[in-house]
Amino acid sequence: MAAEAVSAAAEAAGVVPVRGKLIGVILIVFSVALAVVPAVMLLPNLLNGTLKAGGFMICEGPAILLALLIAGAGMYFVISGKKEEQVSFEVEKEQKILNMIETRGKLRIADVAYELNITRDQAIAYIYDLVGKRLFTGYVDWQGGIIQSQEAKDIPQHKCPNCGGELELAGKGTVKCPYCGSEIFM
Repeated sequence: MAAEAVSAAAEAAGVVPVRGKLIGVILIVFSVALAVVPAVMLLPNLLNGTLKAGGFMICEGPAILLALLIAGAGMYFVISGKKEEQVSFEVEKEQKILNMIETRGKLRIADVAYELNITRDQAIAYIYDLVGKRLFTGYVDWQGGIIQSQEAKDIPQHKCPNCGGELELAGKGTVKCPYCGSEIFM
């Protein structure tokens, strides 16, 4: 369920499954062919004198302009494809984190970082991103480095599930325990 939610969030962010870099490379190759093929076909006529330079340019000029336009579109797709790959990489990491939390219920942030080959700070940033997208509910004990999945309805309204201390509002959908530092994400 969480993996589908992350995929839906990725689609909402504009990430589509089509590979932009591949489309861009295809367009660039096509544009080169569009410019070169007519020139190769007209060059023998230009060399033997049956076609003058002006006629060659009238035939080849529009092909070159169209090829430049298509090559520009291809470059756009190559550049946006790199961004698409980065977003896809981020979504993949978030899906893995959600799957780890769902299957284990409780895990250490250090284990998340180790298993995903990222830093602890990156793992924390991914967790905050998942909270911001409302894909994760549960609590995090920052001092103990523990993240625990828990249904929002099962979290006590005014008591910390980690230490039992009184909770205080920390932000939209976030409650912080002033005693142990745990943050509860609802």
